[in-house]
Amino acid sequence: MISCISSDTIKVMPVYLHHIETLLPPTSYPQEEIAATLKRSVAKGDRRTEKIIHHLYAQSAIERRSSVVTDFLPDAEPGIFYDRATDAFLCPSTGARNALYTEAARTMFPTIATRTLAASGFAPEQLTHLITVSCTGFFQPGPDFAILKALGLSAHVERYHLGFMGCYAAFPALRMAKAFCEANPEAVVLVVCLELCSLHVQWTASMDDLLAGSVFADGASATVVSAREPQSTTGALRLDAFSSAIAPAGDSDMAWTIGDVGFQMRLSSYVPEIIQSNVKDAIQPILEKAVRTQEEITHWAVHPGGRAILDRVERGLDLPESALAASREVLRNCGNMSSATILFVLKELLSHGVAPEDTLLAMAFGPGLTIETALLTAL
Repeated sequence: MISCISSDTIKVMPVYLHHIETLLPPTSYPQEEIAATLKRSVAKGDRRTEKIIHHLYAQSAIERRSSVVTDFLPDAEPGIFYDRATDAFLCPSTGARNALYTEAARTMFPTIATRTLAASGFAPEQLTHLITVSCTGFFQPGPDFAILKALGLSAHVERYHLGFMGCYAAFPALRMAKAFCEANPEAVVLVVCLELCSLHVQWTASMDDLLAGSVFADGASATVVSAREPQSTTGALRLDAFSSAIAPAGDSDMAWTIGDVGFQMRLSSYVPEIIQSNVKDAIQPILEKAVRTQEEITHWAVHPGGRAILDRVERGLDLPESALAASREVLRNCGNMSSATILFVLKELLSHGVAPEDTLLAMAFGPGLTIETALLTAL
């Protein structure tokens, strides 16, 4: 039986996403190239492992994934994962991986924050709150401080960091931003999600490692949240409601731990099945709160954790084949970028045009097994 926790009744004061911005590292790899690399480094001639790798990558519905790791480029210098001169695959420590995370994140966090705030129409001095999200690395002074320095923000801006929550973390960040705006109509909140999942690739034949390695990628996304009326309705969404659900049967099927050689993902093949069994119940509280039916949802923004997850959500909700087109497009071009991904999907939906008053239901999944949902309205 799924356990659901709903946020309070929808507030009268409307709160908006004013703009969504996304950012990918400049380096990307074709999925077939990653598969060939794994066959060489992990299978090492073992036909069974080669077949597993081939199947996972051929069925992934992913074409390319971006990464801050440049080791596998033809002209790359020797890196922490691969030495082309000796064709040696390396297993860096957690410290070495986190050092690369810190170097890349200190650039990417301020870059996307600057772009997002500029495109939103808000000036840096108007920002009252900053929420950063990441589960793939740590450093202090943290990403919030790097953004504060880059934007020249006041030291009085309230800063918060949500770490190690996984793929659904953008939802509690947006819920927090909405609460700030409801409490203070003048609040302007910048939410920035960044994940560098490729830093935690595990060069083993474990099914967990092979499965995780076939879908995860790097990327960042951000948005500005405020109760102020959007200057332009293009790309703006109203945040209506949130709801959380837990599928207890899946608490051991998706997990995320820190090991000596990186962060290690537990991602069993049963996750899509668990999601299919629970997704119908998971969305009921948010529909009831908004006094809507599933048939009134115009667009679906589902976190593309993998092809099987999207397929199972589609079946579990009896959706038409076209309903998850935006999620499948993000999966195809970007892979699974953990917490940053759902804003990519919302941006993809907006780029293809949504009509005023269209209703969007967004959802993501994470350790627990947690299912987070949000209801939004297009302006």
